[in-house]
Amino acid sequence: MVDDDVRNIYSLTKSLETLKMKVITAIDGKEALEALEEHPETDIVLLDMMMPNMDGYEAAQEIRKIKRYKQLPIIAVTAKAMMGDREKCIRAGASDYITKPVDVDQLLSLLRVWLYDKK
Repeated sequence: MVDDDVRNIYSLTKSLETLKMKVITAIDGKEALEALEEHPETDIVLLDMMMPNMDGYEAAQEIRKIKRYKQLPIIAVTAKAMMGDREKCIRAGASDYITKPVDVDQLLSLLRVWLYDKK
């Protein structure tokens, strides 16, 4: 999970850990790339799009440049719900899109879709 707001990290981590998910966190795109390098077994990335340093758009593009992560599901998480935002996220490399505040049930539904084939 990549987000520069620790409140978002805290609340979503608590929700996901109750479902026995192991959550690795980063506060910007640069840290996200480092975390992926340290944890190549990562199954999915929840990526905030608006962060300082390296934003989610750039991070998604960088992740997609890494051969082993071409198919890694990336869920864009953004507070902006403007026309064209979803398409912009997908063009940058995201697999799907969810808006803040994150509805946990909607997130779980997306996770089921994207992790369906994973064991």
